[in-house]
Amino acid sequence: MHQASILLFSIISFLTGAAQPGDNAGADLIFVGDAMQHQNQLDQAKSEGGGITYDYSDCFSLIAPTITQADYAVVNLEVPLGGGNDYSGYPCFSAPDSYAEALRDAGFDLFLTANNHCLDRLDHGARRTLTALDRIGVDHIGTYHDIAQRDSLVPFIKDINGIKFAFLNYTYGTNGIMPRQGAEVALIDRDKIKQEIALAKQKGAEIICVAVHWGIEYVLHENQSQRDLAQFLIDQDVDLIIGSHPHVIQPMQVVHNDTYDKDVLVVYSLGNFISNMKTIDTRGGALVHVRIERDDNGTPRFKNAKYDTIFSAKPTGKGTNFRVIPSALSDQIPQAQQNHWLMFDKSARQIFNNYNINVPPAQ
Repeated sequence: MHQASILLFSIISFLTGAAQPGDNAGADLIFVGDAMQHQNQLDQAKSEGGGITYDYSDCFSLIAPTITQADYAVVNLEVPLGGGNDYSGYPCFSAPDSYAEALRDAGFDLFLTANNHCLDRLDHGARRTLTALDRIGVDHIGTYHDIAQRDSLVPFIKDINGIKFAFLNYTYGTNGIMPRQGAEVALIDRDKIKQEIALAKQKGAEIICVAVHWGIEYVLHENQSQRDLAQFLIDQDVDLIIGSHPHVIQPMQVVHNDTYDKDVLVVYSLGNFISNMKTIDTRGGALVHVRIERDDNGTPRFKNAKYDTIFSAKPTGKGTNFRVIPSALSDQIPQAQQNHWLMFDKSARQIFNNYNINVPPAQ
């Protein structure tokens, strides 16, 4: 900048509170994986609620302090909120609103709804999910009442500590269930994605995050299709790519975008956040902390990321519930499940140690 321009920018920034070049004020984000709701989880929550309500109050008590420390936290809600007390687990999910309320109370700000189970209760369930999320006061992206609503709401742009973030969410499919009454699901369509990223830039987004439901279930490595789509997104100038769906963790990598001279975070899969899955690699997942800071020119950039492993502990009897437990509190995992935790954590960290690029553990 010329000296006069710098002076004018400084005056405007002082008057408006905007960040100035060299100001390291930034934003801390947290992303987690799939919030599942299997039948045993429903049954236990109902038991905890005395057979009248569904009580999830203890599910996230140990992870909540970590989530609430972030400026913004994101979770993949992989279950419709179908209403009507007719709740169910796999293969066609539906959970009570109190499940989403518990996630909100744990500190989650943004719920991703574009996933392969979003139409499990057809158009009505998809639409009711949106109404329920609006009622409890959380942000959500990925599914819409209809195409007109998608066109009016996408891109979703959020001001976080003075930085304009655009969040976009897409899924590979919906288990073969198609909308029958016009409900809109954001599917992976490169032309549409490119268009919506461009629109996000046009509307002033400074950081673009794309959350993608992709990959092969239970496979601990990304496939070529994921790598190709990640490169496509990098070429569109996105900053964060966050993956879900496989129900197991997959590597995280910081990739340098030579065209735009910046680093991009690619997380192929964060695994399960909470579930009743049983195989060792599905017993937990990862949580990734992302730091965004303004560079010397005042432009927000991805700065760094660190991960932690988390475990989905199962109830041990009446008066206990499923609980998400971070690695730092692994002593809280029931003794009978300690070996499961150790095997899960060893497997996950082995993948991360061998294949992560510039995404270290948080501790």
